[in-house]
Amino acid sequence: MSTIKVDTYLTRGGASEIAIDKLKGASSAGSMTIVGEGGSTTTNLQQGLNKQWIDMNQSAASIGDSFNTTSITDIDAGDFNVTITNAYANINYAMGVSGTNVSNGNGLVSMQGVVPTTTVYRLAGYLTNGTNMDLSQVKAITAGELA
Repeated sequence: MSTIKVDTYLTRGGASEIAIDKLKGASSAGSMTIVGEGGSTTTNLQQGLNKQWIDMNQSAASIGDSFNTTSITDIDAGDFNVTITNAYANINYAMGVSGTNVSNGNGLVSMQGVVPTTTVYRLAGYLTNGTNMDLSQVKAITAGELA
């Protein structure tokens, strides 16, 4: 195995591009710290990434697009389980959700009152009057530590 050590990488002109199949932190397995946008702080690359997201249509019980999502399961009106492909290390992952109903625009979405697992969380679509309803546009994104 060869080792290349440099202090600065400069191109001879034109665009610079480095193709790498895998990056690994030197201090601990799988951990890499990068300098933040302002240059004065750092962030852990693995912890700073979104680990799963989904764009779904509850009315059609379909996934428009997703990342690290296995499937959705229709439980009841406006009530869906989302199954994550690669499990989280624990149930303390963060989530953001949004949604609406295209036909009248007064739909909302939230986590359903069921404790998530490391691979499944439940979303509830409902109208502003509290009635459960399958929404035409539901988006969710999660972040945390994968197992």
